[in-house]
Amino acid sequence: MQLRDALADYKRHADHPTRFPGERRTTSGLFSGLGSRLVHVETDGSLRDFGYPLSGLWGVERSRFGVRPVGDEAGVHWFDEGASQSYADDGALVVTDHETPHGDVTQYDLAVGDGHVSRFETDADVELVAFVHFQPDGRDTLVGQLTHGDAVEAYHAEEHDFLASSPAFDHVEGRVPEGFDELLSEGEVELPRPRTDDCYEEGQLSGAIVGTVPFEAGAAAVGHLLTDDTETDREEALETVRDLVARDLDDLRERAAGQVEGAVPDHRESAAMRDDVRVLSLLSGALGLRIAGPDFDPYYAYSGGYGYTWFRDDAEISKFLFESDERLDLGLDAWHERSARAYCRTQREDGSWPHRVWPFDGSLAPGWANARLESGDDADYQADQTGSVIAFLAAYHDRCADDDLRADIEGTLALALDSLDDTLGDDGLPVDCQNAWENMTGRFSHTAATFLEAYAELALSDLDSALTDRAAERAREVYEGIDLLWSEGRGCYALRVADGGLDDRYDSAALALASAHRTYDRLEPVDNDRLDRLVRHVESVFDGLWHDPDESDVKGLVRFEGDDWRTREQSSEKIWTVSTAWGANAGVELAALLAAHDDDRAGAFADEGRALLDLVLPDGPLCTDGGYLAEQFFDDGTPDSATPLGWPHALRLATLATLDVDDAFDGM
Repeated sequence: MQLRDALADYKRHADHPTRFPGERRTTSGLFSGLGSRLVHVETDGSLRDFGYPLSGLWGVERSRFGVRPVGDEAGVHWFDEGASQSYADDGALVVTDHETPHGDVTQYDLAVGDGHVSRFETDADVELVAFVHFQPDGRDTLVGQLTHGDAVEAYHAEEHDFLASSPAFDHVEGRVPEGFDELLSEGEVELPRPRTDDCYEEGQLSGAIVGTVPFEAGAAAVGHLLTDDTETDREEALETVRDLVARDLDDLRERAAGQVEGAVPDHRESAAMRDDVRVLSLLSGALGLRIAGPDFDPYYAYSGGYGYTWFRDDAEISKFLFESDERLDLGLDAWHERSARAYCRTQREDGSWPHRVWPFDGSLAPGWANARLESGDDADYQADQTGSVIAFLAAYHDRCADDDLRADIEGTLALALDSLDDTLGDDGLPVDCQNAWENMTGRFSHTAATFLEAYAELALSDLDSALTDRAAERAREVYEGIDLLWSEGRGCYALRVADGGLDDRYDSAALALASAHRTYDRLEPVDNDRLDRLVRHVESVFDGLWHDPDESDVKGLVRFEGDDWRTREQSSEKIWTVSTAWGANAGVELAALLAAHDDDRAGAFADEGRALLDLVLPDGPLCTDGGYLAEQFFDDGTPDSATPLGWPHALRLATLATLDVDDAFDGM
């Protein structure tokens, strides 16, 4: 996102009650592409690239499409109004229907590799007008253009972006972006700007391009290709983008279908499962690492950014996918293998993983929890990340069919176990570190749950007994240490121990204790006193974090007591889809654990889990019309923050899979 666009959004939304001015939101619209590109198609048909973290290429910063009657150079009807939008079939071919004064126009968008095509179909006697503004190398300045007859190339240094159409452009030219006086003015500047007649060369010194395209047999297409000129020959790139825009609709449908990995079985919630698999594929890079969500706040104005790989989120998603695949046979073996290789590749010498990395190459990304790379202590380190990676790798190791990868995983887990031990206190609790929400330090119930699951999963694996015996002993220590987090007065495991005392606020992240204890129960039985405490804990957190505002249909769990992040003008905590989906998963996991102990309380928690799950299913109030789970919701029903967010989609998929095939739920 360039400063010009951020300032324009700031002017529009500076006083908005639920929008944070200067962001590039994805809370409406859909994403196209299951390859290298991550292109957002807004409900008005405009495009914007969000794929830099996945590919290292920047692409389209802003765009606009419209039509005008043939021969009428003045009257462009821009597609500025929201339109109906959906996916065609199971892939990522986005269909947007526009109503215009001249007739209906249907837009089809699909990303193919490093390319993207927008195909328009209509019966109206019109021509297409396309405005596309590229940001090669993330630059809005020092950009040039080359015209190749029927195609245009925008470039800075390494990245070269190509634009073509079919039929060929009737007319195409560069345009100058906003000037200083326009940026500083109170009003917005309509784009594309008019020609600047007195400086002919300025049109060749910009990433902004305007072209008109005739319709032929009722169809016109505009496509663009992002390239690294050290890897792609210019003539090869031109041939590729010309071929892309020449594809007909049947070919686009076929290509979209071919991008889908795995197969979702027939199921009462197969639509939700397909959405989950699609979203997690959209957010994945070639190495198998995922961004947490599309980065809507690149200037860190209101957050620390989202377009990075966190090893906590990513490994949790990997484990949920692995468990779901084991239960439903989704055919995601390639996903698990890529994830395992990526974790082995990105591990540090001390056995831990850094706070955030770039998914396109695994290199260190900006972050604030890198104490192990600095001279600080572990308080500015998120130890649960290492625990989450261990839990996935230990579970996957036994199924891995590649002997070389199995050996790599074994070496990685041996180092990781050393690292986890380094951050385990003598009392069985993790040492002071940052929490899952990354806004506090202390000794957290969630971190303890992650450690318990990691040690237990490792102890249950078929790795060398020296590792598994050691992991089993550590799991017992954590199991005993968790008692130190119990708050009898509130009937829950505390958010954390800090400054020698219990901070016993309710925290949705502490719901992870349910699944962690179910894993531990496969190693050694969970005792009755612990079962009673887990029951009280989950009940208390559900009751304490439940939020059902009167302003709209949204309802669910808030993140933790006293959470005031991104509340804007709202006086209470916001509802989070991660927290609500975590609640659904915790209810189901606790029900299965109780059922394994013939505890008749199991049915009630299965019902609680299903009730929370309903809120994040496609027809639920916390799911957008496009099938996405936004991170947060305001009380008035407005979705906010990263959309779609991978973590709740993975939680939803795993919860559905558990309910579907786990024998514990027979008759519940």
